[in-house]
Amino acid sequence: MTATDFVPPSALVVVAHPDDAEFLCGGTVAKWAAAGCEVTYVVITKGDKGSDDPEMTTERLAEIREAEQRAAGTVLGVRNFEFLGYPDGYLQPTLELRRDLARLIRKYRPHSVVTFDPTNRFLSDTYINHPDHRVAGDVTLDAVFPTARDRLTFPELLVDGYEPWKVRQVWLGAPAQPNAWVDIAATLELKKQALLCHPSQLGPEVALFVEARAQLAGAERGLAAAEPFRRFILEADPVHEAPPPGN
Repeated sequence: MTATDFVPPSALVVVAHPDDAEFLCGGTVAKWAAAGCEVTYVVITKGDKGSDDPEMTTERLAEIREAEQRAAGTVLGVRNFEFLGYPDGYLQPTLELRRDLARLIRKYRPHSVVTFDPTNRFLSDTYINHPDHRVAGDVTLDAVFPTARDRLTFPELLVDGYEPWKVRQVWLGAPAQPNAWVDIAATLELKKQALLCHPSQLGPEVALFVEARAQLAGAERGLAAAEPFRRFILEADPVHEAPPPGN
C-alpha cells in the first residue's frame, strides 16, 4: 500500500483556527471519510480576530466561525467537532493546552493525528506561517508523544476516565520536508466547496487558489492533484505498516 492509497480507521485533525483544516488537508479528509475513516476536528482557537470590520465583535465572530467550520466539516464528512475556545492570535505552548489535547487524543483514540508542521515558518515567499499554526503543531506533537501515552503524566486525566493511548501515525500538513502525497483528484471539488463555507474569511477566488496549489503538488508526483505531508509511523500494526515512499 502506498502513502497515496492509505486510509486510517480513525483520524484526529488538530488545527489552530476554523478553515485551517480545509486548507491543510481538506481533500485528504474527504477521501478518508468517504472510505470509512472516522474523522474528528479539533479547533484550538475561536478564530475571533480575523475581521477588518469595525462593527464586528470577537464574540460574534467566534459564533460565525464555529458555524462556518461545522458546515465545512460536514461537506467533507467529518463526524465529530471539538472547539477548545482559546483566544485567536495569542496561542502559547502551555501545559494546559498540552493536557487539553492529550485528553482529546485519549477520548477519541485515533489511529492517526493530522496537524501543522511546526518547523515550517515560511510557507512561500509571500506568506509567513501564522504563529498559532506553529504552536498548534508543536503542542499536538508533544501531546501525541509522550503525553497521551504515559499513564503518570497528567494523572487527573485517569480520574476522569481517559486511559493512555498510543497514536500510530502522525501526518504533518504544509510540511517543510514532505515524504507522503495523498491523491485528492477525486475530492478536490469537495475541498473547494468546504473552503467556500468560510465566507467571513474567504472569497470565491480561494477555489482557484487551492486548485492551483493541489495541481502543483500533484505534478511533482505524477498526480492530477495532491496534498503533501510529512508522515511518521510511530507504532506499526499488521494492517497499516507500509512505510511512506522516499522523496
